[in-house]
Amino acid sequence: MSTGLWVTLTYRDADAGLAWLQAVGFTERAVYRDDADPAVVQHAELDWPAGGGVMLGTYRPRPGWPDEAGTGSAYAVTDDVDGTYRAALAAGGSSLQEPADQDYGGRSCTVRDVDGNLWSFGSYRGEE
Repeated sequence: MSTGLWVTLTYRDADAGLAWLQAVGFTERAVYRDDADPAVVQHAELDWPAGGGVMLGTYRPRPGWPDEAGTGSAYAVTDDVDGTYRAALAAGGSSLQEPADQDYGGRSCTVRDVDGNLWSFGSYRGEE
């Protein structure tokens, strides 16, 4: 089955972003680099174990798009909030909210990735 929802982000250092995302549990599906400059990631896709994924690329200024990288945010469901939090910090992320039980159910945390994007990881899967 194809993925129906993707988070899209840009990174100043896309290779650092790819490494961080893989350290917290994403798996690489595809990476396409610029032929003239292989350090530039034109497009990459990573899958999250619980479903969904991330598409990313190296930041470049474009009219009408956000003026800088590192301004995105996402929520990813995981059964191991504490382990994912530790992996995120070990890979260079910074803590905004340590893992905690939430009033609405589940457990969650929030970290800033290597380029400043906010990632919340939680066990709450939404209302079913």
